Amino acid sequence: MLLQPVVHGDERGFFHETYRREAYATLGIHDEFVQDNHSRSAHGVVRGMHFQVGRGIAKLVRCARGAIVDVVVDLRRGSPTFGEWEAFELTDSNLRQLYCPIGFAHGFCVTGEMADVLYKQTGYYDSALESGIAYDDPDVGVEWPDIELLPSQRDATAPRLRDIDADLPFVYEGRA
Repeated sequence: MLLQPVVHGDERGFFHETYRREAYATLGIHDEFVQDNHSRSAHGVVRGMHFQVGRGIAKLVRCARGAIVDVVVDLRRGSPTFGEWEAFELTDSNLRQLYCPIGFAHGFCVTGEMADVLYKQTGYYDSALESGIAYDDPDVGVEWPDIELLPSQRDATAPRLRDIDADLPFVYEGRA
């Protein structure tokens, strides 16, 4: 779900609420966020495609500085969109946020000079539950921007979706 906040701005700058629980609840987001994270990445850095197994983790992502292309991939077994992806531009000027529910892999690449990405999540990070799929999995076919992508070693060697799909704990329940 892509969210566009109300921004109050003038020649001096702007103000907007980055999170208000009751407002998000009216949109159908009832999650309790328990951890906030902040990453800073240089141009071309690609992070993803990450997810956490077990109970899973939902995320609310925004780009506070710079520009990114933010991507989600449906990992819910039985979903009519299983293995499909969507991408959204999140920038410090459009101030959009992306809600990534449980059952989706998440990743992004930096299209600006640098990006600060902030995200809330519904579970605590646990390295034993952290998992991922290849950001460049040809079966998924994410169309990343035409720039040199710089993955971590872990992301560069992540498995393809088809190699782990039988082990995924996420099941489609008839909604996104």
